[in-house]
Amino acid sequence: MTRADLAAPYHAFVLELDPAVIEALATDMRLVQQGATARISVDPTDAEVADAALRLLRVMDRPAALPVLKDQLLRELHYWLLAGRHGAAIRALGATDSHARRIGRAVAMIREGYARPLRVERLAEATGMSPSSFHQHFRAVTSLSPLQFQKQLRLIEARRMMLSEGVAGSHAAYAVGYESIPQFTREYGRLFGITPARDMKEARGRHTLAA
Repeated sequence: MTRADLAAPYHAFVLELDPAVIEALATDMRLVQQGATARISVDPTDAEVADAALRLLRVMDRPAALPVLKDQLLRELHYWLLAGRHGAAIRALGATDSHARRIGRAVAMIREGYARPLRVERLAEATGMSPSSFHQHFRAVTSLSPLQFQKQLRLIEARRMMLSEGVAGSHAAYAVGYESIPQFTREYGRLFGITPARDMKEARGRHTLAA
């Protein structure tokens, strides 16, 4: 997400996939795990996925119906995801001790400690892989190296702090783990196509116009 304001807000639906549900559905659907893990990419949402997600969101506004319908709607949403274009990659997340499942553990560790120095050897050990194998499978699943993945997390969180909380760019940079403001500024510009100062100035301008 790179642009949003009061007049045109950004809305997102985030679903934490359940490996147990994936595995059970894969068995029911008689899906066969592929030898190599396919990458998950950004594509338009399948109509069936969007419909199931919308019905789940509507149920969330009806507390009496939520306990009764939530599980079956979540299962249906998992089903359509498995049946869609990302089915092979999602199927790998449910396979016991698959490379994708182990990389998922590493991703969770990076997310939890994104502001701390990254020790790739520790991540490789936690996934039961050699450092070289870990690098290969991490890139295959995420399309990024572990360091690139951490860098994007840091920059995205810094931008959120600046635009949502009004934190100064330098303070945000240090808070997410940067030790050099020039390095933060360069990498921010590469990812978002704009300097931190300019980004905050434009955000304030959009806010003023919307008000």
